[in-house]
Amino acid sequence: MTGASPGRLSEEQLVDWLRLIRSENVGPRTFRQLINRFGGAGAALDALPSVAARSLRGRVIRIATREEALREIEAARALGVRFATTGDPDYPSLLREIADAPPLIAMRGVSWTAQRDGVAIVGSRNASAAGLAFAERLARSLALENYVIVSGLARGIDAVAHRATLETGTIAVLAGGHARPYPAEHARLVEEIAERGLIVSEMPIEWEPRGRDFPRRNRIISGLSRATIVVEAARRSGSLITARFANEQGREVFAVPGSPLDPRAEGVNDLIRQGATLCARPEDVISVLAENAGTPPRKNLFDDDSLEGQDTLIDELDLFAGLDGAAFEERAAPKRFSPPSPSADCVADLDARPPGDEAPQRDAHEVILSLLGPAPIAIDDLIRVAGLTAREVQGVLVELDIEGRLQRHGANSVSLVIN
Repeated sequence: MTGASPGRLSEEQLVDWLRLIRSENVGPRTFRQLINRFGGAGAALDALPSVAARSLRGRVIRIATREEALREIEAARALGVRFATTGDPDYPSLLREIADAPPLIAMRGVSWTAQRDGVAIVGSRNASAAGLAFAERLARSLALENYVIVSGLARGIDAVAHRATLETGTIAVLAGGHARPYPAEHARLVEEIAERGLIVSEMPIEWEPRGRDFPRRNRIISGLSRATIVVEAARRSGSLITARFANEQGREVFAVPGSPLDPRAEGVNDLIRQGATLCARPEDVISVLAENAGTPPRKNLFDDDSLEGQDTLIDELDLFAGLDGAAFEERAAPKRFSPPSPSADCVADLDARPPGDEAPQRDAHEVILSLLGPAPIAIDDLIRVAGLTAREVQGVLVELDIEGRLQRHGANSVSLVIN
């Protein structure tokens, strides 16, 4: 390929862009600085060694090689993945608006899916049956209003939201590269999403996700969406990081209220107290988005500094600060927060298992116990989300009933007794 369509890179330009964004300590902000100052990725690559040496007092940073970029391009083609830059017509328009938009994303699936208005649905990986059932209902209802559901492919709420909207199209954002989707047990789900929806990543094709990559992914989930809905989240949950990003990006934040007796609801109930819009039914989201079309919210839900001073989201350097007597000028961007350190919530995304390991098998009693909470759930819904037979579920419920741990309600619903 020698030329390129308007807004799209030629193959040689793509090699330069990949080399630049994959170089050490070059993130979205540094990438823009380099491109704007030197006029293109090729010129920026030529200038980068001397610029880094001056600004970093002689330190040498590693620059990605041409061979590495070509290997990534070939690996992408083998997987049916294509790259899009912020100037590409296929680049998601909502994502382009955020302060730290990825200069280059890798996409697999139906590109036009990303041009629809997105709504993110996120929540607990260890979700209750009631939370899973509501997330499924919410996703289906929003899809009927032509919103594309965006989430992070995680277990629990994310996976249910994706599966509920496979037919209408859904967007999954990866924390790692396309060749290393996480968790490994969702490999089939990835293939199903790619048929009618879209898989998005900013990471190298072969990148295996680390704990700190999940908050980085979360800014893309919220950036692709007009609104973010948190269904269940404990305090310090990664889903709350997504909500914070949405708020800083000027997008709507919704929270589904939960029982004060359920730790999985503590984070969402806190969001509501902080001013997030309560979501008790799909119409709550649909009506607000219709009323606020074209007028993004500006209220600040997170006015504390509790996350200040912790690890930065992306390791990148301001190569031009202090050079030529002044810092490099660029468009003013909203202040970014620093997410919790990997030793806290971010590691929870990896479930204490290395990428590629499948989730351990759990017996029926353990599965049902993890799905039940103080909120009543219809037994039919419990059977569906548990992925067990009706006989297995009913057997566990009888055991819990005998132990005095089960409360039965009308409409064939049950809940867990909380002491």
